[in-house]
Amino acid sequence: MQLFDVKWPLVQAPMAGAQGIELALAVASAGALGSLPCAMLNATQIQQAVAQFRQQTQAPINLNFFCHTPPEAQPHKLQQWQQRLQPYYQELSATPVDTVVERRPFDAAMAAAIAPLRPEVVSFHFGLPEPSLLQQVKSWGSKVIASATTVAEGVWLQAQGVDAVIAQGLEAGGHRGHFLTDELSLQSGTFALLPQLAAALNVPVIAAGGMVDATTIASAMKLGAAAVQVGTAYLLCPETTISQLHRQALVDPQRNQHTALTRVFSGRPARGIVNRLMREQAMADIPDFPLAASAIAPLRKAAEQQGNSDFSPLWCGQNASGCRAIPAAELTRQLVAGLPR
Repeated sequence: MQLFDVKWPLVQAPMAGAQGIELALAVASAGALGSLPCAMLNATQIQQAVAQFRQQTQAPINLNFFCHTPPEAQPHKLQQWQQRLQPYYQELSATPVDTVVERRPFDAAMAAAIAPLRPEVVSFHFGLPEPSLLQQVKSWGSKVIASATTVAEGVWLQAQGVDAVIAQGLEAGGHRGHFLTDELSLQSGTFALLPQLAAALNVPVIAAGGMVDATTIASAMKLGAAAVQVGTAYLLCPETTISQLHRQALVDPQRNQHTALTRVFSGRPARGIVNRLMREQAMADIPDFPLAASAIAPLRKAAEQQGNSDFSPLWCGQNASGCRAIPAAELTRQLVAGLPR
């Protein structure tokens, strides 16, 4: 709370593709840290969103960026991926497009664009930017936080000078934040990872994954968390931008209890509600992140127009029981109920 100058030790998880600035504003109004996912936005969009935020509140904001290394061209693998998906295109009467679904890593141009914004917090996923860029961010007075999926990643992040580490448990929804190794068997659940990171680090640790209600949040605090990061629980709130099909899946007990990690939607492991594409292409040779996404986009659009979510990334953590279709500010107050101030 002191580090971020907020009333409550809760960070709203930045969820690219599922929210805009409205969710961040609602959470900030309740005294927690609102976040804006920036990896799929250009500089102008980020500037406009932050301006809107500043006009409506004096609360701090967290801008979140990816730090992946863009892959080299993979024409052969992309061609194979398109061919593998061709039966779906025929089934849905969809047309392949050349448009690239961009997920940009943080770079010098973006740093220059957001420097005047002086965000109070900047968070990174998939590691950190190069040292010179990281120092630029810190020179603004921004606090820097980043995701760790293992103790080794947390120790590395601390050594680079982050102000806090997000312990992303294996049950968390959306993309895994690993960066030192792709070996998923090294990753563990929140309540296994959290106490180990708390013991190994001197900086505060933020628990992410399975934080769905006041009870799970209180449990994380007892295990050493200085704060929690909440994502899935907010997905049904009216301030998110997810589709009606995604909302239906989140409240369907026959579906929301079956999530899995998949690479089919982007090329990188991410947790979502299992659907047809995830089942049928689980063993496919998929282009690297984020190249795989472009071939999926037309299928998703065509299927959703037919009321079908079999080709949509239905991001969700392993515990969807906290999802409630209530305003995000109200949900935030319920989540922090009983926490010390």
